[in-house]
Amino acid sequence: MIILQAEKLTHKFPDGTVAIKDIDLAISEGEFIVIAGSNGSGKTVFARHLNGLLKPTSGKILFFGEALAKNIINARKQIGLIFQNSDSQIVGQTVAEDVAFGPENLKTSASQVAKIVAEALEAVDLSQYAKQNPQLLSGGQKRKLAVAGVLAMKPKVIVFDEPFTGLDYPGVRQVLKQLVELHKSGHTIVLITHELEKTLAHADRLVVMDKGRIVLDGLPEEQIYKVAQYGIRLPEIGERGVGAMTWLS
Repeated sequence: MIILQAEKLTHKFPDGTVAIKDIDLAISEGEFIVIAGSNGSGKTVFARHLNGLLKPTSGKILFFGEALAKNIINARKQIGLIFQNSDSQIVGQTVAEDVAFGPENLKTSASQVAKIVAEALEAVDLSQYAKQNPQLLSGGQKRKLAVAGVLAMKPKVIVFDEPFTGLDYPGVRQVLKQLVELHKSGHTIVLITHELEKTLAHADRLVVMDKGRIVLDGLPEEQIYKVAQYGIRLPEIGERGVGAMTWLS
């Protein structure tokens, strides 16, 4: 079943720059899709249309076949977006307060909020930090906190925008493990990245953007050898192919 679909999606900035143009893309429920592209390819602009943070100049996004713009509040509950800079998503004085922010704004009862927060923190292995100042967390832990905040809204889709930026090796492993576990638990994952060596072993599909358009779309093992022509570094694949590459072994 198609859960998210872009139809002729185009976005122009006020200065006339065309960021994305005529994007057609259907994302199936439960899919793990990697969207790659060099800087300026339009992938982040596209990601911000997926839950209505940006409004298209023309075209539209459909969520379960209905125009996302018709019910933007519901869309943002169902489609979570994890920003590249996790600090921009931190609003609470403690880790628990940060996760509680979304449910509290939906007028959820205090007892239910407490349950939701506990479940979300357990899911990302941050329960022991519930009373801590979130600014004291490591980079990888902050990304996990952002995931917990999104999970508290009970989303069907989670969009990650360059989640490995600025992380050391342990931080990358923390976030990658969380991505894989979220997918296994039934979430649809849309991952925006240029670091294919970290993610391709876990993806169902690879989409490549260039100059605001989709130029490749298909199975990772079929598309990976074509990415270099679009300014993306070809990862080391090895003798066993794409499926053998993983940072979690």
